[in-house]
Amino acid sequence: METEIELKFFVSPEFADILREKISDARILQHSCRDLGNTYFDTPDNWLRNHDIGLRIRRYDDVYIQTVKTAGRVVAGLHQRPEYNAEHSGDDPDLTLHPDNIWPEGKTVAALQDELVPLFVTDFNRETWLVAMQDGSQIEIAFDSGVVSAGGLSEDICEVELELKSGQVDALFTLARHISEHGGMRLGNRSKAARGYRLAYQQPIDTVSTLQPVTVRSQDTVETCFIKSLEHALSHWQRHEQIYVEQDNNEALNKIRSSVCFIRQILTVFSSIVPRRASAILRQELKWLEDELRWLRDDDYLNNLLDDKGYALRKLDTRKRLVNELKELKSALPTRADTLALIDSSRYTALLLDLSRWILTRGWQPFLDEQAQENIDCPVTDFAMKQLDRSWAELIEAFPPEHKVTKQGYIEQQEHLTRNLYTGMCFCHLFTDEECQSFRLPWEDLLDGIDDLLMLQPIEGLVDKLEDSEQHAQLLRWITRQEHSILHAMDQSRFSGFDAKPYWRD
Repeated sequence: METEIELKFFVSPEFADILREKISDARILQHSCRDLGNTYFDTPDNWLRNHDIGLRIRRYDDVYIQTVKTAGRVVAGLHQRPEYNAEHSGDDPDLTLHPDNIWPEGKTVAALQDELVPLFVTDFNRETWLVAMQDGSQIEIAFDSGVVSAGGLSEDICEVELELKSGQVDALFTLARHISEHGGMRLGNRSKAARGYRLAYQQPIDTVSTLQPVTVRSQDTVETCFIKSLEHALSHWQRHEQIYVEQDNNEALNKIRSSVCFIRQILTVFSSIVPRRASAILRQELKWLEDELRWLRDDDYLNNLLDDKGYALRKLDTRKRLVNELKELKSALPTRADTLALIDSSRYTALLLDLSRWILTRGWQPFLDEQAQENIDCPVTDFAMKQLDRSWAELIEAFPPEHKVTKQGYIEQQEHLTRNLYTGMCFCHLFTDEECQSFRLPWEDLLDGIDDLLMLQPIEGLVDKLEDSEQHAQLLRWITRQEHSILHAMDQSRFSGFDAKPYWRD
């Protein structure tokens, strides 16, 4: 049994020449180029897939290799999976070539063997270079170009894989940073097999989903919770990056921005133990990316106003003109081409690589003193309660229940409220789910209300463009009514939020 550790990247066919140039000065131990054919097998009811197992037979020249991959871990584009390889003599699988104990309970090996059918194939040309790194590590670089096909459907394959053959994981990221320094590489968390399964079962493209609380348990340490939180946010980010690339869907981009914001808040929540200097460069780059995506809020507000030909403005005499002005504002926002260029940029890829490396190598550990190490090894519940108490005190200060909060007062607390809600997402699962959701609901409603107020700002900016005094006055009255209605609902949500008992206090 071996554990495969590799980074996967999606690239364009033209990247092959860039890759060869980038490694021209490297110490190459081996170089080869061959055509690979791979057939993947499963039962009609997806039994292997449901147990997170992959079975394939790879053929090249007159050689057949049967491989079983079992459940592993994916962080950004880094894939870690145990795999079992055995020489074979043909295209029909033989499960007895592998140890009996790798197969899940529920079927005998013989019964499983009888049910296997070929699901899909991947055929591609692979050019490989075995590179010797300065620290003695050896890394295989592979450029794959071909196709994955199933049932008459197919997708192109064009990938770069960096596999650690021996040595340190850190060397893998060092080489990846070097190769990607001019852009054109996108970290891939979807394997060829995953793409093949989707074709074989004609599964729909993934849909946008809401960021959920982290799955943390009371027996987890503070450090385990920290790692789970970061990996959870990073997984959400990568999933929606793939959705955006496959679809022109700005909602997916919004989920990327949410993930970035969540990661920044995770670093803040745990900063009493993990010093800020341990993540200084990461925080700087995360802020850069969040700022690059800040326009998405304006895009959301404009889309809501323009939805159904400006239905929200239907009672205004100037509706048609306002719609045209709003379309003009929207046209000035970044395009899909701009965003894809950002995702393909070297800075974006470097951020993902550095964040993944930091998580996998626990890059904060050298910055911990003896007391911090003791604290990070403690069970997480007490730490969680302290953080939630602190967050609650901040909410009371930001939205004092005994004071009136103005429109501007609410707007100024948008990011503060967002961060407080993200703090809760790190620890929700330590407590009763129903009480947690009931407590969060009014504050989430309040955040929606702030968005509703901000959605009026593009309209407010157009008031002075109306020369007709009657239309000018009508629009001002409409804005005032909208604001009063939104603020009334927000005040009710705020009072409800303070009426609820903090769920972490028993």
